[in-house]
Amino acid sequence: MKLLLVEDDKELNRTLTYQLEKEGFAVDSCLDGEEACYYMEEGLYDLILLDRMLPKLDGIGVLTEMRKKGDMTPVIMLTALGALTDKITGLDCGADDYLVKPFDFEELAARIRSIGRRPRRMEATEKLTFADISYEPVEARLTGPEDTCSLSRREGALMETFLRNIGQSLSRPILLYRVWGPDTDVEEGNLDNYIYFLRRRLKAVGSRVQLKTVRGIGYRMEDC
Repeated sequence: MKLLLVEDDKELNRTLTYQLEKEGFAVDSCLDGEEACYYMEEGLYDLILLDRMLPKLDGIGVLTEMRKKGDMTPVIMLTALGALTDKITGLDCGADDYLVKPFDFEELAARIRSIGRRPRRMEATEKLTFADISYEPVEARLTGPEDTCSLSRREGALMETFLRNIGQSLSRPILLYRVWGPDTDVEEGNLDNYIYFLRRRLKAVGSRVQLKTVRGIGYRMEDC
């Protein structure tokens, strides 16, 4: 799992990062709410560990902005504010779990594993649009200026991943993880095949949108 740790206590940040990496998690860490928003725009995470009391933008503000944008990445809120009303506020704003400081690392690790075992929560099912295309996830229907077509399950998952991360260069490992799952042994050539299929779909509906190859990284969706 790839985690984002948002904790302004530098010592605790370093300690948790070390312990999480020792447990086998990939960890990005930052120290304030504004930086957290930047990290979330630049990368895809399986889980976010979010301190509530942060400089620049507090944890509730970060969480509210995430959910407004349709980012449904699971969040465990870490905080010294342990009153019932504080917990209710955090959960009502979209947190998936709430852990009061001080806590045992073993409990945090167990809660992370628990969330990791859950089926990935369905993200918003509204129509996704970009440039001259729209995609409806429930019907797996892609519409362009000239035509409409249905996508296969893999094609649809790949299209949705690109449409939810416009402007980002998505690495091959990230795309394989998102479309085939965390334990996949699918070869990268399979991903290339599905990119080819999607390019044909885009051309078939008359779209100017292209999936550009980013050398040494992966692919990016662009309005051309």
